[in-house]
Amino acid sequence: MIFPSNRVRIMVATKPVDFRKGHDGLAALVKNELRRDPFTGTVFVFRSRKADRLKLIYWDGSGIVLAYKRLEEHSFPWPDIKDGLITLTHAQFEALFAGLDWRRIHTVKTRAPETIE
Repeated sequence: MIFPSNRVRIMVATKPVDFRKGHDGLAALVKNELRRDPFTGTVFVFRSRKADRLKLIYWDGSGIVLAYKRLEEHSFPWPDIKDGLITLTHAQFEALFAGLDWRRIHTVKTRAPETIE
């Protein structure tokens, strides 16, 4: 998939959206309902009512990119439906996009070394 670097922030809208919306409609939703700036490079992920489809938008510096994915036989694991956004790590997003249970993906906590040998 063509996707920005793993340093980009990924925000998931928990409520289903009208999937007739395109680039501009989703960008307006981000700005007006989610109170975020759609032109920061943050990836915003949206789901359909049945959770079998998702759309994502992000600003790549020259335009808004829209990606769409539909699962044929299953649905995407999704957080509880409520107002707002949740943040996913890049690994969690990759699992979500593949149709896997992203909730099982956890980052390993490491400490920086205190001394250098």
